[in-house]
Amino acid sequence: METFDYIIVGAGSAGCVLANRLTEDAQTQVLLLEAGGSDRHPFVQMPSAFSLPMNRKRFNWFYESEPEPGLGGRRMHCPRGKVLGGSSSINGMVYIRGNPRDYDRWQSLGADGWSYADVLPYFKKAEKVGFERADLTYRGNNGPLTVTRGARRNPLYATFLQACQQAGYHSSDDLNGYQQEGFGDFEMTVDNGVRCSTARAYLDPVRGRPNLTIRTHAAAERLCLRDQRATGVTYLHRGGSVTVNARREVLLCAGAIASPQLLLLSGIGDPKQLQPHEIATTHELPGVGRNLMDHLEIYFQQACTQPVSLNRWLSLAGKGLIGARWLLTRSGLGATNHFEVGGFARSGPDVPWPDIQFHFLPAAVSYDGTTIAAANGFQVHAGPMLSPSRGGLQLRSADPGSKPLLNFNYMSQPEDWQVFRSAVRLARQLFAQPAFDEFRGAELLPGANINSDEDIDAFVREHAQSAYHPCGTCRMGTGADAVVDNHCRVHGLEALRVVDSSIFPHITNGNLNAPTIMVAEKAADLIRGRQLPPEPAAYFSA
Repeated sequence: METFDYIIVGAGSAGCVLANRLTEDAQTQVLLLEAGGSDRHPFVQMPSAFSLPMNRKRFNWFYESEPEPGLGGRRMHCPRGKVLGGSSSINGMVYIRGNPRDYDRWQSLGADGWSYADVLPYFKKAEKVGFERADLTYRGNNGPLTVTRGARRNPLYATFLQACQQAGYHSSDDLNGYQQEGFGDFEMTVDNGVRCSTARAYLDPVRGRPNLTIRTHAAAERLCLRDQRATGVTYLHRGGSVTVNARREVLLCAGAIASPQLLLLSGIGDPKQLQPHEIATTHELPGVGRNLMDHLEIYFQQACTQPVSLNRWLSLAGKGLIGARWLLTRSGLGATNHFEVGGFARSGPDVPWPDIQFHFLPAAVSYDGTTIAAANGFQVHAGPMLSPSRGGLQLRSADPGSKPLLNFNYMSQPEDWQVFRSAVRLARQLFAQPAFDEFRGAELLPGANINSDEDIDAFVREHAQSAYHPCGTCRMGTGADAVVDNHCRVHGLEALRVVDSSIFPHITNGNLNAPTIMVAEKAADLIRGRQLPPEPAAYFSA
């Protein structure tokens, strides 16, 4: 039976970071297990092609929710990466840290040592900013993860930002720096025209380290426990079950869906959930699978009266030309995710900080690429960031290959509806500004006749989509529902940590990939018994 110092379960946004950082110590032997396979595929590597791996079982687990009562009984898609790099290999590559207040909130919820001042040095440690004039008080320039901005070659980007100014909103020269509130350049994890997943940024440079073993197509089945201590992992590989031992720790980095599922399959969780599946309770921990959070959004689409929209490139021939140029030169429309501008606003004057995010796209198309508007158009993705709704995850069966039951409980609180109404009206306000006069055609979605609260609610109920940001199912902190402590250690057990977005005490204000990478950077230091000193830094507050 093989033995390693550390076994990392999941080579995703967090697992690749841990594999890199822990093997900096040449005396430490690390095994990295990944259920998926290689990320060396053009669909994964080309930034504008992100909808392609998202729609292939080779790269995506294809999770789906149970019927959601707040959304008319619809089942919601929940893509998660099944490939080296995990969801960082199939996501939209938008790099948003979140609002500084998010992390001060984490601290207030029992995650001691995770305030903004505590996490800022780890955001900086991860980054290598690929644009000029970055304020190094807030940004990093020596990390593995390349973060760039788009060239804004499409005229609609500048038009959108001008419209935001005309509507009276703040401009920000760095939405990941001093001021998140307002509108400006979005950043993306792209390096020289290629997706910069954590597999590319953290794993590729260290694949040759003799103390790192990477094992793909290895699906974890359960954790091995003895005397309240994690001793190893059993995983499925080449048709058989294999067990490996951990001298020091098992590090669970399988994500917001698979991490709690693996804990439950191992008998760690609420006995009431385990008993129906005849799983013996090895450690009672009722919070496992609870506190499930996500972001919802709608697409606010407008027809474009001039031939500048990206819709003209969405034919088979157009996509072929984009792909050919990218394959030859790593440039052109294939080298960007096209979410190059956007921002954050408040849903009302009494809201203390931004709670709505806007992604602008110079095309009218669904995020997963499956629905394309008949007309040339542009759109903004708009949705609440800080929903009070909470769902949960439960086992479907004791079979590790069976997908769990997901109940997000979307739109279950009155505040959800109020903020979504504001999001729709603010999006309409932005597209109504004079800057768009030369481009604005008919409103495609929701439609100019959707005005009343009741009409907007019906539109949201029918059309809202997940932004694919699940988190919170192994909450960090204290109290009965907490699963891990502030060092990511599972409460009541030894040698077992969870390091991924499942430990978020509260969802952050924006996309989740950047915070997940930060969590792994900080956890790597905690595992090694060291920490970077806090860096108190002022941030915008109006």
